Amino acid sequence: MDSDDDMQDAYTSDGDYYGDEYSDAMPSDEEDDDSVYPFDDNSMDDLSPSTRAPQVWLGKSRALHFGCLVLFQNNFVVLSEDEICKRQEEAVKSVAGVLSISKGDASVLLRHFKWCISTVNDEWFANEQAVRKTVGLLEKSAGRRPPKEIVCGICFDAFGVDKMRATVCGHYFCSLCWTGYVHTAISDGPGCLTLRCPDPSCNAAVGDELVMSLVCEEDRVKYNRYLLRSFVEDNRKAKWCPAPGCDFALEYFPGSGSHDVVCKCGHPFCWSCLEDAHRPVDCETVTKWILKNCAESENMNWILANSKPCPKCKRPIEKSQGCMHITCTPPCKFEFCWLCLGPWSEHGERTGGFYACNRYEAAKQEGVYDEAERRREMAKNMLERYTHYYERWATNESSRQKALSDLQQMQALHMEKLSDRQCQPVSQLKFVTDAWMQIVECRRVLKWTYAYGYYLPENEDAKRQFFEYVQGEAEAGLERLHQCAEKDLQVFLGEDPPDVPFNEFRTKLAGLTSVTRTYFENLMRALETGLSDVDNSKAAANSNKNSSSSSKASGSSRKSGKKGGSSKNNGGSSRSAIDESGVWSCERCTFGNPSSVRSCQLCHHRP
Repeated sequence: MDSDDDMQDAYTSDGDYYGDEYSDAMPSDEEDDDSVYPFDDNSMDDLSPSTRAPQVWLGKSRALHFGCLVLFQNNFVVLSEDEICKRQEEAVKSVAGVLSISKGDASVLLRHFKWCISTVNDEWFANEQAVRKTVGLLEKSAGRRPPKEIVCGICFDAFGVDKMRATVCGHYFCSLCWTGYVHTAISDGPGCLTLRCPDPSCNAAVGDELVMSLVCEEDRVKYNRYLLRSFVEDNRKAKWCPAPGCDFALEYFPGSGSHDVVCKCGHPFCWSCLEDAHRPVDCETVTKWILKNCAESENMNWILANSKPCPKCKRPIEKSQGCMHITCTPPCKFEFCWLCLGPWSEHGERTGGFYACNRYEAAKQEGVYDEAERRREMAKNMLERYTHYYERWATNESSRQKALSDLQQMQALHMEKLSDRQCQPVSQLKFVTDAWMQIVECRRVLKWTYAYGYYLPENEDAKRQFFEYVQGEAEAGLERLHQCAEKDLQVFLGEDPPDVPFNEFRTKLAGLTSVTRTYFENLMRALETGLSDVDNSKAAANSNKNSSSSSKASGSSRKSGKKGGSSKNNGGSSRSAIDESGVWSCERCTFGNPSSVRSCQLCHHRP
């Protein structure tokens, strides 16, 4: 990019909302490519917890992994199964070393305390004997040696000592009974990790070493699998990726950034509710929206709004066209009038014929059908409102999937072709994938804004108008970016020479990417704060109104002495109404702006 002036030209050529303040966010040719476009697929391996503040959403700290936007917020780390096993071994080794116990006992302790090392240490040093009794870690006693032959307590056969097995409690059972006991426990599920001595009166824990020495290879694999999964499923800071077929787990560090995380498989999801990533909408709204999409209530609303029950069998019937003569399906076959629901045998020319019903019109004037019509109209309005938001929610999701597919196709096929035609390395064309990543992410955000809008109270007109405005501005910016990335780029991939220079296209696409990012940052910020800017603007407007009323009352005598005078501010803009805190309300979007700025910081309207 040659200069900031070129960027400004790109902004102003497409609309007056492209401001100078966005040019600082754009990458320049002087910047290092890797610092601006860190798209290495292996970058996820370097994720580690940090105490630094999270990066701004969609800032320069981004990466592309399997076509998804990875946000480096430093509040989560992705773990493979090998890494989980390594962490388990480290935890067991740490506890065994600190408490001076065997690794088998340390593993039992960690499983009991949900793999929390600090809790294990605190509880152990607070009351070791109570912990041993609760967990089942009995201390070895120097008792007398067992006899040469022992009777098994399960099968009651006598065996030699070499054929018998026991935990530290000293309850001996034959190897065959032990194997059957452990095999049954493993077949029953993860409960085998808390296995106790077969003696009903004993609470001694069965260690991993004894289990592994008794079972077959298939049971060993199952037991190790349960042990691996327990590190994630019992750990409050770790969860499995909910994507189908994914074996990665994520460890989350709360208190830093949003709950949206991205797995190495490319699946973004919410850590809190495990649904698809839905920032800026809260989990409660997402749960209600998904439940509503799956519930039968909307089906009942559709039936109520678009059908009537048969007067005889009460089966709902939909009428799409034709006359008012309705015949119910077999075995009912009842014939009735669609309008008044009376028997058709009582209808004819005297009641209005096949396309009208005098009885219905007379009864309607008397108010007989008012309640039924009111319920039907209400159901129809509710259905239309829900359909409005659902269709746009679903459309943006399909557009996101299409954009994701186009991004993957761009990386696999078109980037090399574009690099050859423009005689530029692929690293210099990262602004194209940057734009497509922005489109994918913005489609996701825009999708969930429709769920937010559906549950926005209808009586809050100011908030609804402000929401629809910022949503519309963001959507319009996204459509411009999508069109530029999808259609304008094809000119440089075709056989015919392009009409515009490639550097001009680069400037335009990079500018639209930056502006769209800013629009969506404003939209997300507004929704995450509950549209609080509207309340602030109302408070500022009320304060201005009160101050102006008092000033009019105190200055009435001066005004009476200047009959021919006129105020310079008469007919002025809303920017002149600055309250005591130095905030003026935009007349276009009602956003509260500091008095030091001349144009609205949200919609860039200049009063």
